[in-house]
Amino acid sequence: MSKVLETISSHGLVPVIKLDSADSAEPLATALLEAGLPLAEVTFRTAAAADAIARITKRVPDVLVGAGTVLTVDQIKQAMDAGARFVVTPGFNPRVVEYCVKHEIPITPGVNNPSGVEAGLEFGLTLLKFFPAEVSGGVAMLKAFGGPYGEVSFVPTGGINAANLEQYLKLKNVAAIGGSWMVPSDRVAAGEFDHVGKLTREAVELVKQIRSKG
Repeated sequence: MSKVLETISSHGLVPVIKLDSADSAEPLATALLEAGLPLAEVTFRTAAAADAIARITKRVPDVLVGAGTVLTVDQIKQAMDAGARFVVTPGFNPRVVEYCVKHEIPITPGVNNPSGVEAGLEFGLTLLKFFPAEVSGGVAMLKAFGGPYGEVSFVPTGGINAANLEQYLKLKNVAAIGGSWMVPSDRVAAGEFDHVGKLTREAVELVKQIRSKG
């Protein structure tokens, strides 16, 4: 596993961010950093994504920033040009995965069934995104994966929040959780970065408490 993916696993939490304006990128990244989570997955769900990644890379360099919801090789190129350090995809697109592996770009592609897991293994990937987590069987599905795919770890994302976070993080094959509850789009758009910081600190502390229980 790459050092970038190891860093993600060490934090146990990936804030999944949708930005309508790149102007929010720097203050949001600063809020995450000050809250103890120097990590950001900026999704390519809006036209502001590449610019937002570039601003974080240049102005808040202590935050490890990656590109999420990547669907095409062209988006990978945009993300890398902007300074992204990793790529996350909602599904398993062989062309996207192959490009990243060939160019040694850390990637966690999305899977939600055994065939997807095995496709990842074919590319030598042992850290995969489990998406959409809750509607794809959630904790029960991840427990089932643990039998035949003991060498694979997952980043479950989709429908996870502070209320159900613990049941996921207790699983041995969960490396980190992806979520947006600590970076709600409406609060970000409103410039309420103090509130985002508060939610993030609470999430970081919750992860620490869960992991300390072993």
